[in-house]
Amino acid sequence: MADVPVAASLLPDFLPDAAGWVPAARRVPSPNFDARPDGMPLDVVVIHNISLPPGQFGTGDIEAFFQNRLDVSRHPFFETIREVRVSAHFLITREGELVQFVACTQRAWHAGQSEYCGRQRCNDFSIGIEIEGADDQPFTPAQYTTAAALVTALRAAYPIQGVAGHSDIAPGRKTDPGPHFDWPRFVALAGLPAGLLPYRREG
Repeated sequence: MADVPVAASLLPDFLPDAAGWVPAARRVPSPNFDARPDGMPLDVVVIHNISLPPGQFGTGDIEAFFQNRLDVSRHPFFETIREVRVSAHFLITREGELVQFVACTQRAWHAGQSEYCGRQRCNDFSIGIEIEGADDQPFTPAQYTTAAALVTALRAAYPIQGVAGHSDIAPGRKTDPGPHFDWPRFVALAGLPAGLLPYRREG
C-alpha cells in the first residue's frame, strides 16, 4: 500500500507558535543556540541521525549531550565529545516522540561547516531535525510519521525552500541520515514537491 501524506488533523499540534516552539514537542531547552542574523530567511530543513552511545537507543544521552550535562564516565566514546557544544531544534525518538531543544526562531548548532546551494553557514537559515538512529539501521514507521507531520507544519509556518540531509550540506565530512533513511517514503508522507529536494531531484 502506497504511503499517503500525513493527516491534516495532526498538523495543528505541530505548528510552531510565534516564539518558535511546537506544542506537540516535549520541551527540553538547550543552552547551545544563538540569534539568527537579522533578516535571514528561515528556509531550509536539515535531516540528521544521532545515537548515543553510537548504535544505542533510548539511553537519554542525546538530551544530556544537547544540554551539556553528559556523564562522560558512562561510555568511552563520551570522552571524545567532552568539550563539544552542539544542539538541534528537534529530536525524533525511535518511538516517534518529538523533543524540542531550541526555538525555530533561534539558531541551533547542528550543521557545522556546511553549504546549501552555494550558501554557507547553514545554521543561519535552517532548522535541524535529528532522528534517533544510525547509518546502518532502518528507521521506524513512527519516526517517518512524526518527521512528515513536523516538516509539513514547518512548511506552513516558514518559507521552506529546501530539505536536505546533513551529508548533502557537508559532503565528505558527514554521512547522516545515511543509506537507510527512506527519502521516497518521507517525501510521500510529507507531500513534498520534487523542487524541495535539489540534491535528490531525478533526471
